Amino acid sequence: MKPHAPTRIRPVINKPLRSTLLLTFILICGAWLTACERNTEQSAELFVFGTIVEIKLWGASPAEASNAFTELQQMFQGMHRDWHAWEPGRLTEINAAFRAGQPATADPDIVTMIRRSQSIEERTGGRFNPAIGGLIELWGFHTSDYPIVGPPPSQAQISAILEQQPSSRDIDIDGLQLTTDNPAVQLDFGGIAKGYAVDLTIRRLRSLGITNAIVNAGGDLRAIGSHGKRPWRVAVKKPGGGSIGFVEVQGDEAIFTSGNYERFRQDQTRRYPHILDPATGWPAKDIASVTVITDEGLLADTAATALVVAGLQEWPAVAGALDLDKVAVVDESGTIYLTPAMEQRIQFSGEVKRVITKADRLH
Repeated sequence: MKPHAPTRIRPVINKPLRSTLLLTFILICGAWLTACERNTEQSAELFVFGTIVEIKLWGASPAEASNAFTELQQMFQGMHRDWHAWEPGRLTEINAAFRAGQPATADPDIVTMIRRSQSIEERTGGRFNPAIGGLIELWGFHTSDYPIVGPPPSQAQISAILEQQPSSRDIDIDGLQLTTDNPAVQLDFGGIAKGYAVDLTIRRLRSLGITNAIVNAGGDLRAIGSHGKRPWRVAVKKPGGGSIGFVEVQGDEAIFTSGNYERFRQDQTRRYPHILDPATGWPAKDIASVTVITDEGLLADTAATALVVAGLQEWPAVAGALDLDKVAVVDESGTIYLTPAMEQRIQFSGEVKRVITKADRLH
């Protein structure tokens, strides 16, 4: 016997009540759809400084995300044009003026980077120095095409620049006017521009009301807020590929890594990494990579470069001079040196040789 069909009850609703219920249903659905839109990740990839910048937003509607990505694209185009060390733009004009012994006009962002560079160069004992653009060009590192094949420059060529002792502190700033008495000063923002760009991006996103975001410039990043109900999770890069573990971002943090394994010059017998020691004019040695966590991209970027230059013996002192407490250093054998605070933050993906080292001070 077939079961009885269920009884259908058709409610009787008068027109005014039906209209009210319909409107309520539409409003509830609209609110639900908006909430669903905001509970998804919106992302975009932009190209600047020879690298892909990936931006991920959480809690923003598609319209808000689209507006933000359009603004950021325009902002990045201006950065790429004005801060590039070898393509025609504001920075190359400034360097040409310095070579000719003439004053130059900067924009506020370039002035900010120079002022911060002067302070960081002093605090690191010259281990970070963006005025050695002439040395970087001499080595052939003013290019986006790696690896570079061929022998290194001669010691005589390197010494000719070192003897002039180019330093960011040789630059006098008066408003937006820049002057220097040292024609060897050639600015290269390769160790600061990416960090500052990430900071400006976070600032712009916050001005647009976006509070959950991650801005990743080729593995160097800053994150704010969270990814929904969980923190943003960031891999800590291993020299040569892969990762040694991951970090969960706490509120607002920049995580930057500098290393000697991606960009280099290669001749028949030796590999020359692109990070130069301003004191010797030769590539920094001993350290394969440095990862820094702090609250500012600019500081994380410059610090990571300075710590690579400092080497295994001096990096704790330089970290202390910059008031950094979260640093991981990987030497060329794969041993990881960590400050105590960094050891607490990294969730390692496997067994690694670790040495806990406290940051010190430059003496």
